[in-house]
Amino acid sequence: LAAWDADPAAASREVVATAVRHTLAELAEKYPGHAVEVRIPPIGAVQCLEGIRHRRGTPPNVVETDAATWLSLLTRRLTWAEAVDSGAVSASGDRADISDLL
Repeated sequence: LAAWDADPAAASREVVATAVRHTLAELAEKYPGHAVEVRIPPIGAVQCLEGIRHRRGTPPNVVETDAATWLSLLTRRLTWAEAVDSGAVSASGDRADISDLL
């Protein structure tokens, strides 16, 4: 994440993918559960937050965005409200606002 944050425009695909995978794993570890699915295609997806377990089809609470937006949220280059309002983040479901977790 630090390598991406130092110069996002110069970060290689490998740096971006590693930062996304690491931060997704950290999110799932810090907030275990299956209530919300966070997707950063095509790099990865995790489920987090305690609550109702999703078993089939599309989960009821989904957050989806691209790698640059995800990393911008984590480094505070972008706020949750800015990302959602601009359409850079798709957050569906009652528990999809994960701004307090970032």
